[in-house]
Amino acid sequence: MAKARALDKRRKSIKNIRKITRTMELVASAQFRRAMDRAIAADSYTKRLVHLVADLAKAGATVTHPLLEERKDVKNVVLLVLTANRGMCGGYNSGILRLAQNRYRELSEQYPSVKLHVSGKRGISYMKYRKIEMEKSYTHFDYKPTFDEVDVLARDFLEDFQTGEIDRLEVVYCRFISASRQTPSVETLLPFSEIKADMDGGSGDLESQGTVSYEFLPSPQSILEEVVPGAFKSKLFKCFLDAAVCEQIARRVAMKSATENADSMINLLTTTYNRARQTQITNEILEVISGANALK
Repeated sequence: MAKARALDKRRKSIKNIRKITRTMELVASAQFRRAMDRAIAADSYTKRLVHLVADLAKAGATVTHPLLEERKDVKNVVLLVLTANRGMCGGYNSGILRLAQNRYRELSEQYPSVKLHVSGKRGISYMKYRKIEMEKSYTHFDYKPTFDEVDVLARDFLEDFQTGEIDRLEVVYCRFISASRQTPSVETLLPFSEIKADMDGGSGDLESQGTVSYEFLPSPQSILEEVVPGAFKSKLFKCFLDAAVCEQIARRVAMKSATENADSMINLLTTTYNRARQTQITNEILEVISGANALK
């Protein structure tokens, strides 16, 4: 009887765990849908800003801005790593942190000063455990980052870049491509090469092709002074949104896999419990029959 009771107790424990993993799967699915909508909207907005600068260049405007200038002598580099505050999301954090550690090592070999900024408790714990020095750490960017929160960080980066305190900014994060494809990536945000590449290589958007005519008021340069920093802030915000989407996808997949494994274990334990219970009942019947035969 003791074995059957132990199996039943273990089965009930696994059922309770399954309830938790199933709930977390449903919550991650709901948060993923909202985060994906925000990421897609931000991506469209950022691309349109980039295409606008490319259109200005095609229209004959002189496109010059400090954020677009490549530094010849790069000395100070900032590596921003975006991880999650919570676990239970499969290999999401480990994939980003492996890439970040390798990139940090490469930058340290190329440039004299590399500063590490880490967002997320998992990344902070990882760096502390490996005794990698961090200049700044952030824990207030959760699964639903706001533009105001990212704007404060973006303003600091813009100010440091324009004053020469940093010459290059790279971001390590999980890039959202589709609901079935996400990949850890490294992107250079300062200097803002995405606009420059679109200007040099041309835009693939149909709306940006052909002859474009603009009337500037008050001047093209004043427009660029607003558009280029805004495009950088939007791009940084998009990185945070991508990270949030990928985290929820990874958590949903991990919790779904945990729920399915719990179902398999429950079925196996149920079968084992039934066999153990049947064996105990059979033994009890045999004991009763044996006792009855002994009294005859």
